[in-house]
Amino acid sequence: MRVSIYKQIAHPTAIKEQLLMWSQQFREIIFMDSNEYPQEYSSYDCLLAVDAFTAIKTDYYNAFEDLKQYQQTTKDWLFGYLGYDLKNDSEDLHSNNFDGLNFPDLFFFQPKKIIALKGNQLEMHYLKMCDDEVEEDFEAIMKQGSKINTEHSKIAIQQRISRANYILKVNAMLAHIHRGLIYEANFCMEFFAENAVINPVEKFQKLNAISQPPFAVFFKNNTHFLLSATPERYLRKEGDLLISQPIKGTAKRYSNLEKDEKSKEKLASDPKERAENIMITDLVRNDLSRTAQKGSVQVKELCGIYSFLQVHQMISTITSKLDPQYTVAEVLKKTFPMGSMTGAPKISVMKVIEELEETKRGLYSGAIGYFTPEGDFDFNVVIRSILYNQENQYVSFSVGSAITSLSEPEKEYEECLLKAKAMREVLE
Repeated sequence: MRVSIYKQIAHPTAIKEQLLMWSQQFREIIFMDSNEYPQEYSSYDCLLAVDAFTAIKTDYYNAFEDLKQYQQTTKDWLFGYLGYDLKNDSEDLHSNNFDGLNFPDLFFFQPKKIIALKGNQLEMHYLKMCDDEVEEDFEAIMKQGSKINTEHSKIAIQQRISRANYILKVNAMLAHIHRGLIYEANFCMEFFAENAVINPVEKFQKLNAISQPPFAVFFKNNTHFLLSATPERYLRKEGDLLISQPIKGTAKRYSNLEKDEKSKEKLASDPKERAENIMITDLVRNDLSRTAQKGSVQVKELCGIYSFLQVHQMISTITSKLDPQYTVAEVLKKTFPMGSMTGAPKISVMKVIEELEETKRGLYSGAIGYFTPEGDFDFNVVIRSILYNQENQYVSFSVGSAITSLSEPEKEYEECLLKAKAMREVLE
């Protein structure tokens, strides 16, 4: 079905930028960059998919069944995303909050052209209908300049929830926790700008440069853009092995080495941060057990500390062996949305979130990634991301923090501002 050509590359870092720039001629683009971040589970340093041959776009109703049919029919590489509101397909839930972005709940496409970078080797996997374009494209990529248009409008970022209102809402959430209805909730708020004209490539490059996360993504579907610097993996499948790596726990980075090390140590021993992480690890174990071979769910690492350019994070790794009776779409349906973006218990928390948040999450706190022809997949968690609807000139990013019984509303608010810093810097 695909023709594969392999090329040796002298300068792998430079070609990433050339691939991103070359891709801009297409209507559909997914560009993924691991930024050479050291990680145990990884297939490529960089992956680019462009130009849809077929695609699926739908709202949440029956979405996972539609995805299952599409994936089983094409049996090919598929790239795309799952929006947070697919929760309404899995459970009896609703989303009536404001949505300025208007992205579909689910979108996947079968690309005509896939280019993957691993070390010094570039792999070009083209559908047969366009395999005669491989050499011409390779030449064009190698000649691609990096000049970009930096024209943009002055962006005035507004906050959807004021500080005072945020504190009131967190206190309302704490009341639910103290009554025993929920244990932990991920509460998010939106920052946005109207009449915004930005160059998405330029903003992505800036965001990626100041964050350098392992799961960076530039996504374009016509006039819908995602510019993501996420450090978090939602779920990966390698054969029958499933890997989930939830993040819960954040600490500030410092240029002073001693202060930075202290911040890291404080995070590692912080009882509130550890409690948050352990609760979500337990939830992920439970989610994975729904499709796992008996006794195969394992916590490979609990509360590991990982450093990124902007923040230190606490990450756990949970694995399971997939029971062959379940399809890949069923695995996603039974684990989505990821526990790190909801809280526990999941369904009760999602109802409270819907009641207290003021924006429909959409693609934020959803997942973006790909399926291979063999049915393996890898999906990130859409956080630390800028979303842009070019048509209605609306730009948005959201941040959140985990609320537990130990939470202090003012400190949670400060954590949100810390997480918002990189996106705000890039846009303003």
